[in-house]
Amino acid sequence: MYSLQKERISRRRHHWGRLGDLPDVYLPEMPLLKEPVDLVVEGYSADTEIEHKDAYEEELRETLSLKEDARVVRVSHHLSHLYSAFPPSPFDRAAGLVIDAQGSRVRDFTERVALPKGTRDDMLEVASFYRCERGGEIECLAKQLWDGDWSRPAGLGSFYALLTKLLWPEGEGHEDKVTALAPFGDAYVYGLPDLDVRGHEVFIPEEWIETFAQRDAYVYEPGGERFSRAADLAAAGQRAFENALAQVVAWLHGQTGLDRLAFAGGTALNCSANGRILRGSPFREVFVPPSPHDGGTAVGCALYGLIECLGVESRFRWTDDFLGPDPDESEITAAVRSLPDGLVAEQPHDLVGAMVSLLESGRVVALHQGRSESGPRGLGNRSILADPARPDMQDYVNFEIKGREWFRPLAPLVLAEHAERLFDVDRPAPFMQYSADVRPEHRASLPGVTHVDGTARLQTVEEPATPFLHALLTRWHAATGSPVLVSTSLHGPGDPLTETPEQSIDTLLTTNLHALVMPPYLIRKHEEPPIPGVTWDRD
Repeated sequence: MYSLQKERISRRRHHWGRLGDLPDVYLPEMPLLKEPVDLVVEGYSADTEIEHKDAYEEELRETLSLKEDARVVRVSHHLSHLYSAFPPSPFDRAAGLVIDAQGSRVRDFTERVALPKGTRDDMLEVASFYRCERGGEIECLAKQLWDGDWSRPAGLGSFYALLTKLLWPEGEGHEDKVTALAPFGDAYVYGLPDLDVRGHEVFIPEEWIETFAQRDAYVYEPGGERFSRAADLAAAGQRAFENALAQVVAWLHGQTGLDRLAFAGGTALNCSANGRILRGSPFREVFVPPSPHDGGTAVGCALYGLIECLGVESRFRWTDDFLGPDPDESEITAAVRSLPDGLVAEQPHDLVGAMVSLLESGRVVALHQGRSESGPRGLGNRSILADPARPDMQDYVNFEIKGREWFRPLAPLVLAEHAERLFDVDRPAPFMQYSADVRPEHRASLPGVTHVDGTARLQTVEEPATPFLHALLTRWHAATGSPVLVSTSLHGPGDPLTETPEQSIDTLLTTNLHALVMPPYLIRKHEEPPIPGVTWDRD
């Protein structure tokens, strides 16, 4: 399985697809696309894509080597989300939940669902509810629909999109900032109500719609009264979102009677809300894929094609998120041999030991290895690592490397066997899917990863999925007594996750990172002093 988002190639965050992408963007980066193709499965998430469907299918036929009997199949949006979550989950039977701002129109649905008589065919899906069985039927139980009129928005995805746009009106993709800002505010100071939940449907009260109309009143600023206003609104919105989500999750449990839930759609990136579902919902187990957002629908389309169109049982499971193109070792060597001025590459006899020494000395080290992550979070193959015991580490990484807001938390990497001792967790969290409390007795020793509300969005590390990361944490634990490292995605200010060796090297060069590890190489800046006691083979 391979998955590669356009932004990783174009270097523009949230870069949506356009005609011409297949021949100009993807084909040069993914040689497998030049092989004969049996089936193409497409998922559409916007009217503009549907409108250009014929032109796009013509581009497919001109670009790919389609076999004579090859089919091009279309899957509606929420169904592609569901197939990215349930078939590759660890569950044989589960309830399925998909919530986002908007999906396909009724006329474009490719799944059976009972809708009220007289439903207009231009209505949009904003939430979908399923009963799923591996090797059996995937039944859509219900959908919430919306007419797309932003003057009367409906659904949890639309609510959070409007909340985010009010706080950060420029650009897109700021939802994580809202979630991180919320713990700094008072959720009740404005007296804003909870959302109106009626069974599986969520509606937005007039008080919130009036608030969203105040375009300049709550725009985020880094300090003072404007910061407090923004934080209070974020807190109120997060509270309303979590309370409503808890109610629709409970409704779905009541409809299915199942103990397991597979959850996808853009709202499934809200780690604080996911943590609440795990702790307080009637579901015993919850699975959120590492790419629950629109970027993960490509995986969903591929699995739909394999299972439903070709009749092949899929053995793919989300055991890791490393679905980028296979690394070319010669590209790494070439990048290292042509380093820009100011950088030096070395090959330590003990690479893991050299990394531990750097981290112990307070250095911040990037790690680039293997296939890149398909989701939005670095999980060890494109990651920045640091010592979580240093009180100033969060500010250093946020300001000096990532160029982002001071309140943004950093995630902890923790050896899985130590996670329950340090965090209030009772299960693995390999994809940073949810936030959990840092146990009070450990918060003072982990200031670099403990958010203001005492939580952390952790990643548990086990050897089979991430052997190099596991070896590093094991050595770090032996050296320092702590099984935890700071982790955040590898990229510079405003950039998407790095994909190529050159992009990671450029991030080292243009930010205040101290070193970059691309096994077997350690690359550092000339002005950085050598590590005492470490011997090198210079490249």
